[in-house]
Amino acid sequence: MKTTLEKVLLMDEHDRKELMSSQGDLLLEQMTEYIGFPEDELRDKLNYRLFIELVSSNLISKEQLEQLTLKLASESYLYGSIGEKDTDTVFLRSFSALWLSTLLHIDAQIHFLSDTQASTVLNYCSTYLIKEKDVRGFLGTKGWAHAMSNGADLITSIVSHPAFELKITAKILEGIKDCFWKGTVFIDDEEERFSNIIEKLISKDIPEQLLIEWVEQVFDKLQFYLMANGYTPQYFAARTNTLHFMKNLYFVLKFTRKAPELQGVVSIFIGKWMKS
Repeated sequence: MKTTLEKVLLMDEHDRKELMSSQGDLLLEQMTEYIGFPEDELRDKLNYRLFIELVSSNLISKEQLEQLTLKLASESYLYGSIGEKDTDTVFLRSFSALWLSTLLHIDAQIHFLSDTQASTVLNYCSTYLIKEKDVRGFLGTKGWAHAMSNGADLITSIVSHPAFELKITAKILEGIKDCFWKGTVFIDDEEERFSNIIEKLISKDIPEQLLIEWVEQVFDKLQFYLMANGYTPQYFAARTNTLHFMKNLYFVLKFTRKAPELQGVVSIFIGKWMKS
């Protein structure tokens, strides 16, 4: 597969266009078969790079984009072996999320999905952050797993999409909150990706009071856990993740001058919990 990918990447635009016209379906099928291959060079530097170049050059037809989206938004790809931790299946899910975030961004512009398909895909993918349990980042020669960050980017694409419906907001917010409690402290700026989701929700005119209530619930969960279980490693990891996220969100709101009431509430909670 490496040889095939390298060959296509070296082609000029004319030859690549001819290849996609005659063998595009086969190539895309092969690429999706290796989307989660546990080796950085093939999965990321060759396969994902070619995908981006193909979509950037408009060499994937609307029909192919549709088929690719529906294929990846499935139990076989985005939710393949979901719930597993510390196995190579994370690459399949994470890179399905990464590809899907790009595909949904494209669909928002050219609408290759029908209204029904778009609504179904957005709803189906919206629970990814809740269901994903593998939080690992960089894995040596295997490269980036990064399921949390790629999942957050997918959720951002969902919220940004014209077919986004307010009714799935609760699942999205639950997914972000759940990420704070996955048992480890994030070290690869995942909190910035989570903040992007909130910023996009604000731009969709989500009621500010709803987000304020969510912030209160995030800190309530910390308080209730502490009262019931004490100062466990799980608590400290969740507290660190929560505060890192809230600090990032505070400055996002401050610099963009959005949701001033939400910004004030976040500031109060940060001050309270930094002293505790």
